Amino acid sequence: MLVRLQLLDTNTLLLPAPLENSLPIPIPSKTTQHALPYSPNGIDQESRLKKLTLEKNSDFGLPKKRGDNGSVLKQRKVHSRCSTKWGGRIPAILQALNTIQDLDEALRPWEESLTNKEMSIILKQQVSWQRALEIFEWFKQKGCYDLNVIHYNIMIWVLGKVRRWSCVESLWNEMNAKGVSPVNSTYGTLIDVYSKAGLKEEALAWLQRMQSQGMEPDEITMGIVVQLHKRAREFQKAEEIFRKWSRGEPLILGINHNTVDTPQVDSEVLHTNVCLRSHTYNTLIDTFGKAGQLRAASETFAKMIKQGTGLTTVTLNTMIHLYGNHGHLRQVSLLLQRMEELQCPPDTRTYNILISLYVKHNSIDLAAKYLAKMKEACLEPDLVSYRTLLYAYSTRKMVQEAEELIGEMDERGLEIDEFTQSALTRMYVESGMLEQSWLWFRRFHLAGNITSDCYAATIDAYGKQGYTLEAEKVFMCCKERKKLSVLEFNVMIKAYGIGKSYDKAYQLFDCMEKFDVVADKCSYSSLIHILASADKPHIAKSYLKKMQEAGLVSDCIPYSAVISSFAKLGQLEMAEGLYKEMIECAVQPDVIIYGALINAFADAGSVKEAISYVDEMRKAGFPGNPAIYDSLIKLYTKVGYLKEAQETYKLLQSSDQGPSVCSSNCMIDLYTERLMVEQAKEIFESLKKNEIANEFSYAMMLCMYKKIGRLDEAIQIAKQMRKLGLLTDLLSYNNVLGLYSMDRRLREAKVTFKEMIESGIQPDDFTFRALGHVMLNCGVSKQAIGRLEVMVKRDAPRGLQAWMLALSCGLEGDDCTNK
Repeated sequence: MLVRLQLLDTNTLLLPAPLENSLPIPIPSKTTQHALPYSPNGIDQESRLKKLTLEKNSDFGLPKKRGDNGSVLKQRKVHSRCSTKWGGRIPAILQALNTIQDLDEALRPWEESLTNKEMSIILKQQVSWQRALEIFEWFKQKGCYDLNVIHYNIMIWVLGKVRRWSCVESLWNEMNAKGVSPVNSTYGTLIDVYSKAGLKEEALAWLQRMQSQGMEPDEITMGIVVQLHKRAREFQKAEEIFRKWSRGEPLILGINHNTVDTPQVDSEVLHTNVCLRSHTYNTLIDTFGKAGQLRAASETFAKMIKQGTGLTTVTLNTMIHLYGNHGHLRQVSLLLQRMEELQCPPDTRTYNILISLYVKHNSIDLAAKYLAKMKEACLEPDLVSYRTLLYAYSTRKMVQEAEELIGEMDERGLEIDEFTQSALTRMYVESGMLEQSWLWFRRFHLAGNITSDCYAATIDAYGKQGYTLEAEKVFMCCKERKKLSVLEFNVMIKAYGIGKSYDKAYQLFDCMEKFDVVADKCSYSSLIHILASADKPHIAKSYLKKMQEAGLVSDCIPYSAVISSFAKLGQLEMAEGLYKEMIECAVQPDVIIYGALINAFADAGSVKEAISYVDEMRKAGFPGNPAIYDSLIKLYTKVGYLKEAQETYKLLQSSDQGPSVCSSNCMIDLYTERLMVEQAKEIFESLKKNEIANEFSYAMMLCMYKKIGRLDEAIQIAKQMRKLGLLTDLLSYNNVLGLYSMDRRLREAKVTFKEMIESGIQPDDFTFRALGHVMLNCGVSKQAIGRLEVMVKRDAPRGLQAWMLALSCGLEGDDCTNK
């Protein structure tokens, strides 16, 4: 059980532990010293760790600015970074290399006295890999320099970062030829550069080669291997190999070409006494976090503190992110409070994590406060900060807040990406601010800064809200920029469908070829569904044929749409014909198609055809579903098949969702026809218990009780209908008036008739016959009733008033028909 993070005092932090009880874990002070872990190669791992900070400070001091292809961006007349952190003559050497192209001339003052350390710094500080390689070759040509394994490691890293694999292999071969023995860091560098390039198998091959030489990876190299498996989302493999290494077990590696993606991680990976460095702990915590293993990550974090390993902002950021993703907001707050005390002040990433976290939990005000705190801490929000909050504002239509952020970005000259562009457009559109949305779109369109995907997103934003004209204008803008792709056509066709411009939808589809755009599966599927839903199955069928000819029909979904449309219109021959065509094309039907056909034939009362499709469906291995059972019960009710209806209704009763009110009403209808009172009453009571009985349910029961002469029970049903507000249509009113007529209830008949007229429901002949019958039973003559019937036909408003007056007089014992 995870234990909540608690604050005890200024020197103690209680962290999640694997046991039910929490233990206070002392936070190491700044002066606490810890022995370095054992290094198999005898190399100073503290210095190695500083060299190999994989995220912030690149190994061997490589530059961070890179092009799209990962290569180092060249800077005009600048070959190396003239950092002032180096003392002595290093700044002068780097300055000379920057200003003088010729190496003999640039390095002449120091040529005979360069030390190994200075050579390493010079190679690491080069911005261009070509310049670094040129200097390395110059060192070799001079013959007076002792190029050691560190220099080769630097060059392997430099060349590996820009994926010059032939050069890397040449360096490796050169090392072997010159007797420069590789060390742990050499293999670690090789594994790292190949791994970061996505060459997992090649990276693991270097690890195998390392082990074949009798060399086991040290902590830094093992951290790189764990990173490799983490990138491949092979979390279990990462845990397994680290556990073996930490226990001193031999690593038996086999290159597995199948990616393992399992989140199950052994939480006992660190139940040994291995003392690890901060970077290694960070890697493990991040690996457990990405695997979704909160417990394992928490235990690793707790052990890190217990062993006195120095916490870093990176560590705390990872834990904050992990706790936040699992909804443990209290732990997030506590960790944040202690960052300053631990001398790990929040950085931009910390605040970005917090902004994202509270946006995810719908605490937008708190997310905005963290953006403000970031600025108060003199940290510049980056694009991630703004984009995260902008997206939150846009999806919640917080227009003013979004515009304020955009203003800040513009002032700082920050680029607004296409995702933010489309999100803000959608915000304006969904807020009904069409003018602002168009101005926002034109800002980027006129600047030529809109991609094809962004045009499509904007068309979709307008189209979804039914703004077809605006969607068309964006489509034309995209056409002007010659960026039309199948995506723009697809969303425009969809927009026409939403706007019910069906002719424009298929006309646009037809002109795709003119723009050298080939319709894809989505194009056909969207148009077919639009036309089928618009009751235009004949047109949809022609595009379905084209889709079939193009080889884009992979399932029965487009057939289902068109068949269902034909069935809905009662064009059963067309529906069956298309079904047969589908079978001939070796496209297998699904339960939806069978359901559509069964329902269509059920509505038509065609028992034989409906049952034949039920049999076909069962032969195809599809079980029945509630929709099909409803259709069958409706059919059986129509033709009076009681036994079959009962069997089907039992299937519905055994289903998870139970019988629908429609099927239940059909069964009540069947039982009413056969005067099966108890069976009808059982279903009716079940409907009332489940609170789904409707007006038809009550009306059916009223008719049944009236039919068998149980008028008191029928009167109770009528009272319930009035109380529940279930008297809403002509049939129900007529049933109730007929009941009152039978029972000679003139007063109730008058009240019901008045309600009927006031609700705007026009009476028919049955209504007046029921009223005439009840008045006749109360002593009004046939001639008088006949005059009322004639009057209402000649002048409906005057006739209705006469009927109301006659009913009132009847209650008082007078004959008002002559007045």
